[in-house]
Amino acid sequence: MKRTEKTVLSGIGLQAAFGIWTVLIQRIDVQPIGPNGTNVGMAAFNGWFHRLTGVHMGLYTITDWLGLVPILICVCFGVLGAVQLFGRRSLKKVDPDIILLGLYYLLVIAAYLLFEMVPINYRPILIDGFLEASYPSSTTLQVLSVMPTLTFQARRRFESASARKATVGFAVLFSTFMVMGRLVAGVHWATDIIGSILLSFGLFTLYRFCVGEIDNKKVSFGPICVDPRFQRQKLGKRLIEYSFDAARRMGYDVNINFGNPGNYVSRRILYICSHSSVVR
Repeated sequence: MKRTEKTVLSGIGLQAAFGIWTVLIQRIDVQPIGPNGTNVGMAAFNGWFHRLTGVHMGLYTITDWLGLVPILICVCFGVLGAVQLFGRRSLKKVDPDIILLGLYYLLVIAAYLLFEMVPINYRPILIDGFLEASYPSSTTLQVLSVMPTLTFQARRRFESASARKATVGFAVLFSTFMVMGRLVAGVHWATDIIGSILLSFGLFTLYRFCVGEIDNKKVSFGPICVDPRFQRQKLGKRLIEYSFDAARRMGYDVNINFGNPGNYVSRRILYICSHSSVVR
């Protein structure tokens, strides 16, 4: 099975698991153990875990404020897309993975709004005296939907290996702290956190699949070499032009030629990247 097929199947599987999990929460062991007698699914497990952790409003406040970090990351990617749009003066010239990232963030927001309007259950405590929707945990969904995109983009865009490792390390540590913090703070049922993990990882996996499909539309070739006995007969140029036509017929949008740029520019052949470029 190809890697792209595994990715899309993983994404679909996680989304299916989230759907099944959501149904089970509404069907298994539903009891009025929530504030004001609100019903909670898997009541024995959720009640036991909530009593085990207790409520820690200080930790809740910290994780609530740190929820601004993924929002800031979204803004940074939005700025990157805007700079590309105005600099290149065409939406078609904005990096496709950035456009997909914007659509992905909108999908995450839509999922959040859906469960705010159609509550599955409510928090185990009142917030400022009011009931609030608790499933899936919105902060957990936000963190686990955005932070993986940060590491994904860092691996694609940072040439420095140390910068990539630092970004990945930060994202992993931050995500772990936020998920554990929301779980231990006692402001969500344990099943709310699990639901957020399934949904966010499922959405991100599908985003990664879509980017992979775009990347698969690129092909590379070269360097071109012609036997010295047959040089100066435009054979190299004809080979390159043939490769362009063949790639176009095969459905590739980009044909990357590796070689000495001077050999191609001087012959009026547009090159995309030189032999010294690194393509990841």
